[in-house]
Amino acid sequence: MRAGRLTEVLEKLLKAARWAAFIWGAPGTGKSSIVREAAAKMKLPVVDLRASLLDPTDLRGLPMVKDGRALWCPPAFLPTPEMKPGVLFLDEINAAPPLVQAAMYQLVLDRRVGEYALPPGWRIIAAGNRASDRAVTFRLSSALANRFIHLTLEPDIHSWSEWAFSHRVRPEVIGLLRYRSELLYTKPGEGAAFATPRSWEMASDALKAFGGIKEARDVLPGIVGEGPAAELAAFAGNAAIAREIEALLKDPEGAPIPKQLDHLWALVTHLASGAGGSEQGAATIEALLFRLPAEFAVVLARDTLKVSPKFMLKPAFRRFMKENASLFKS
Repeated sequence: MRAGRLTEVLEKLLKAARWAAFIWGAPGTGKSSIVREAAAKMKLPVVDLRASLLDPTDLRGLPMVKDGRALWCPPAFLPTPEMKPGVLFLDEINAAPPLVQAAMYQLVLDRRVGEYALPPGWRIIAAGNRASDRAVTFRLSSALANRFIHLTLEPDIHSWSEWAFSHRVRPEVIGLLRYRSELLYTKPGEGAAFATPRSWEMASDALKAFGGIKEARDVLPGIVGEGPAAELAAFAGNAAIAREIEALLKDPEGAPIPKQLDHLWALVTHLASGAGGSEQGAATIEALLFRLPAEFAVVLARDTLKVSPKFMLKPAFRRFMKENASLFKS
């Protein structure tokens, strides 16, 4: 299930507020971010409970004696009736040992554990990594698994690039992954670092912190792995791509349009990432919408609107959208 679809599904389940959902996915693919995004759209607060850090007694609480009877004091980290209804997010639930999972049976299905009851209006969502991704996991008991609606998150470049534009991920990172989408997620190997949506965001931050590819060249392999780091360095350091972009910025009406796919992806991503940053950049985008191959022109238009919605007011932009309405529906 793609990230966009998963967000839609979670929103519907949160509205129903009846059944708990379990999100499966590889490490670093954005499971917790999607939960928070879906909750934020519904203006629901999130209580993040890391199951892997709990002991079996933590959920039930500690005993106290009152009037000669033992009572259990619920832990302070669980939602209380005074709190606004929200989402109880049980993250890394299958990284918790079996005894902790057993303590969650009653909480997930019956919305209570011991003397504690989850207040009305609270929803439960859980998430966990897959054993096949070499993450630390325990087998999820069938009794607990049967208490969830199970959803699997698969990384996809379309959802990720939309997110990346809105979070100002470096254009060379977005451009590479749109050209080589299989690099968005690579399975863990012998080395400690491997490529995930999360580690590509870290790579982007490293480029910003160090100032560029050359300065961060020895850092990137420790973020996304040796192979993906080398491909990013080659993509970002391609002098021909840089010359083509510079020529089109100077003469968007007359400079040659790149023919190689990687060059086109780099150009489109570079322009959209800087949309609205300068009048020159805006004029270049408007001119190239009518010169680029149709599929890349549509990508440029969509990406530009994500970064700077005010482009919709420009006459040339509106004319392009009107003339290519059928492509935007596909």
